[in-house]
Amino acid sequence: MTDSSQESSGLDYTGRVVLVTGGTKGIGRVIVQRFLDWGAEVMTCGRTEPESLPSSGGRTAAFVSADVRDPEAAAALVDATVDRFGRIDTLINNAGGAPPADAATASPRFSESIIRLNLLAPLHVAQRANFHMQAAPEDGRTNVIVNIASVSAVRPSPGTAAYGAAKAGLLSLTQSLAVEWAPKVRVTGVIAGLILTEQAELHYGDEEAVARAAATVPAGRLGTPEDLAQACRWLASPLASYVSGTSIWLHGGGERPAFLDAVEGN
Repeated sequence: MTDSSQESSGLDYTGRVVLVTGGTKGIGRVIVQRFLDWGAEVMTCGRTEPESLPSSGGRTAAFVSADVRDPEAAAALVDATVDRFGRIDTLINNAGGAPPADAATASPRFSESIIRLNLLAPLHVAQRANFHMQAAPEDGRTNVIVNIASVSAVRPSPGTAAYGAAKAGLLSLTQSLAVEWAPKVRVTGVIAGLILTEQAELHYGDEEAVARAAATVPAGRLGTPEDLAQACRWLASPLASYVSGTSIWLHGGGERPAFLDAVEGN
C-alpha cells in the first residue's frame, strides 16, 4: 500500500501516539514495529530495557521501565507517554501471559500474580489512558483502547486456569469500560488463538508438535504476531469507529470439535 492510499484508507498513523505495553519482545515488539512503520510515535514498556528498540522512518520507540502490575507504575507509564509526546491516542494492552501450572497445586501468590498481570494491569493502564483521552479534543474515532485477550477466555484452559479466568475478565472489562467511557473513548479487544512466536516451543513443543497444533486450525497454520498487529491497526483506526465494547476473534476459524474425531466414519 502506498503512502497516499494508506492515508486515504484511514490506516495512516502519522501524528498519532500509540502506547503498547510489553512491547520489547514477542507479539508486542512486532506490534510496536508495525505502528512505527505506519507512521505513529510509539511508547512501550517492560521490566528491563532491551538492548535495542524498534525503529522506522527515523523514529525509534520510546521506552519506560515499568511493571504494569503496580498501579502507580501503570499510571506513571501513561503520564510519561503524554509528557513525551503531548498526547495519547491509542493504548494496546498487550502485556500478559502465564507459565503452565496445575490448578490443584498452584500457590495463591502465583494465581494472584497471573490475575494482576492479565486483568488488573490492563485496567490500571486503561484508567489512566482514559483520564487523558477524556480531556483530549479527539473522540472515539481515534481515542481507542485495544485489549489483547485469548481463546483461553472462552473455552477451558487446563494448565493455565488463572490465565483463562483473567482473560475472561478482560473481555467483560472491555464491554463495561466501553459503556462507561463512551463516546469519547472506544474500548475493543482481540481474542487471539494459537500464535506462533519465537517462544512457541515453550507452549507447543518442537517443530513437529507445532505442525500438529497448526493442523488443528481450519486455516492450516498458527497465527502470527503480524496478524495481531494488523487487527490492532484496524481496530484503532477511524475505519472501526462504530466498533466498541466487543472483541474480534483472531483464531483462523477456531478449533476442530473433538467429537468429530471420536465419531469419524459414522
